[in-house]
Amino acid sequence: MSLLNNALREAEERQRRPDITGAYTGIVHEGHSGQRRLVVLVFLLAFGLAAAGLYWFVMMNPSAPERSEESVGERVEESTEERAEESVQQGEVERAPAVNDEAIAPRPVTEPPEPKPPAPELPKSEAPKPQKPEPEAIEVQAVSVPEPTADVSEPEPKPAQAPTMKTTPKSPRAIDRQTAKELESLVASGRMVEAERRLTSLIQTQAAPRSRFMVARALVVDGEIQRALNWLPEAVAAGDSTLRMLRARAQHADGRLDAAVATLVSNVPAVSEQPEYRVTLATLLQQQGQGQEAAAHWAELIAWNDSRAPWWVGLAIALEDQGETRGATRAYEQAVALPGLPPSLADYVQRRLQSLRAR
Repeated sequence: MSLLNNALREAEERQRRPDITGAYTGIVHEGHSGQRRLVVLVFLLAFGLAAAGLYWFVMMNPSAPERSEESVGERVEESTEERAEESVQQGEVERAPAVNDEAIAPRPVTEPPEPKPPAPELPKSEAPKPQKPEPEAIEVQAVSVPEPTADVSEPEPKPAQAPTMKTTPKSPRAIDRQTAKELESLVASGRMVEAERRLTSLIQTQAAPRSRFMVARALVVDGEIQRALNWLPEAVAAGDSTLRMLRARAQHADGRLDAAVATLVSNVPAVSEQPEYRVTLATLLQQQGQGQEAAAHWAELIAWNDSRAPWWVGLAIALEDQGETRGATRAYEQAVALPGLPPSLADYVQRRLQSLRAR
């Protein structure tokens, strides 16, 4: 840039010199032509350096496009102004007459030459500013951000609870069975009043045949027949064979044999279901004098199980009452041959055999 400024300064000095007429020589013309070439080369070099600097500045500062555009415009304007001034000056130099150094008699100058009007300044060429690239629209997708919850802390672990056992409601039969065990404990400890109070509470909701049997049997054993019968009403006993049998025994203990037989005959179960029921009925029938009916029940019992010696004794007594001595003798002999005969009953059987054989 300093070389360019020096050249421009020399051109301005030559422009201020007065016009001197002289003969044209090739030497002077060649000097001006070489100087002009030098000025052009310096101008091209300066323009290249300016363009390289501008490119480097734009590439190194891409984030400030507006500033770089302004600087580019200013530099282009400055280079355009300098170029225009240089072209004007070169035109004036070419139009100026060549100075003849070899002139012998120069013309006398009476008046100073009128200064030529300055060449009109060329309009500053405004370099088109590069359009600022519009930034491409960036499509922004809305991202839904979950709202923070009020309490992000982990809940405190609850203490482990013991597994709850599902309890199924007990059936009336199960409740009756459990209560009967409790009543048996009360009766064994002599707390009969408490046992009856407990039974009174239970029969409010169900028949409770087991619990009734437990209390009534204890009362029969204690001789409390009427209290026992109060717990064994006919309506309740009709639906349970065990209660009917206990009711008949209480009635028999109370001296009501016919009532006892009527209670048992009302609903006779099968021998296989409850053989004790048949034994009680056959015994009471024999006491009532109904030997034939009693013998029929004893025969059913022996047909179901012939290993019971007392049953053979019962059959023998029923046959003897009917006058069948041969059949009674054979029944007594069979009873003696079987084990399990009580001593008192065994003595009775021996006496009856001797009596029947003596006939």
